[in-house]
Amino acid sequence: MVKRLKTWDQRVDYSLLLPVFFLLVVGLLSVYVATLTDYPDRLENVLLLQGLWLLLGCLAAFVVMFFNTKFLWKVTPWLYALGLAAMFLPLFFYSPSLYAATGAKNWVTIRNVTLFQPSEFMKIAYILALARATVSFQKKASKEIKDDWKLLGLYSLITLPVLALLAVQKDLGTALVFLAILAGVVVLSGISWKILLPILVVIALSGAGFLALFSWEQGREWLFNLGMDTYQINRISAWLDPFAYATGIAYQQTQGLISIGSGGLLGKGFNVVELSVPVRESDMIFTVIGENFGFVGSALVLGAYLWLFYRMLRITLESNNRFYTFIAVGFIMMILFHVFENVGAALGVLPLTGIPLPFISQGGSSLISNLIGVGLILSMAYHNNFGKQ
Repeated sequence: MVKRLKTWDQRVDYSLLLPVFFLLVVGLLSVYVATLTDYPDRLENVLLLQGLWLLLGCLAAFVVMFFNTKFLWKVTPWLYALGLAAMFLPLFFYSPSLYAATGAKNWVTIRNVTLFQPSEFMKIAYILALARATVSFQKKASKEIKDDWKLLGLYSLITLPVLALLAVQKDLGTALVFLAILAGVVVLSGISWKILLPILVVIALSGAGFLALFSWEQGREWLFNLGMDTYQINRISAWLDPFAYATGIAYQQTQGLISIGSGGLLGKGFNVVELSVPVRESDMIFTVIGENFGFVGSALVLGAYLWLFYRMLRITLESNNRFYTFIAVGFIMMILFHVFENVGAALGVLPLTGIPLPFISQGGSSLISNLIGVGLILSMAYHNNFGKQ
């Protein structure tokens, strides 16, 4: 009996799209509430732009879904080079007022019009570059430990230019995202724990030493003299003891904590926002969810992320394409770190770093980049099903 071939829409993983759709709807509602409360005169423009970015992102995801391994493999070096070139743009085309407010030159702004954030798109190119480099290297390498060091060196060659540009942009938060992506790929690559464990110990001791030094007043002064920016010192100080600086540098942090707590179990109801939280439409969007929909609504949003991670992992495990597998792990680490950092910062568990909440926060660059990543996972699922027909 002849097996009937599946059409393209029968090969789409709709169980992956369901949590993404839910998060996008929550995002639009949350951006509506935040903008109506804080910038009512800009509501129409903000929603139109957010809708346009959403459409562009969905279109990009749909197109990327049909990309095959051969095409992605060939285009990866060009995307990486283009991404690096684009990351130079914010150093010359930036908003002085935005730079003064955030301390970072990470957005391309021309004639007071903020266009896009190149580092968001660079994340996708970086994931592809790491995946291609890993697969290409492991085809030729042996199982010896010296090859693990060579692979780490290759990762360094790919990563250091990106981190250098982010350092010049003074965008520490985004740099941490790239390191999280790298960590996921390194672990999956099979590099010996004889190498990784000492590195992890050094990182842990360095982190503990930094916090101990930062907790000392003269230590903070020494860090400032070494070149640590004032806004970074303020953010860490606000994180360590927010209510001691509630009327100053920790105003955003403390207001966010109070806003989430005031939502209680079920929330105050849709479009009921009674507290002022700076930048709640973007970095602090989780406060809108907490205040409007309470613990239950917040748990549903986090549950949607968990379902999304589960589906991405299932698709990855079903694939026998190593290039796609490394791409998927990189994207999973990217989204996971974004959620962990953004929600953790809103809850006061982590310092604020300006990282948006995936699919929910206002902003075109992040939204389109995340949807392109979803398109890559859909491409994996599409070709998994294609091979089964």
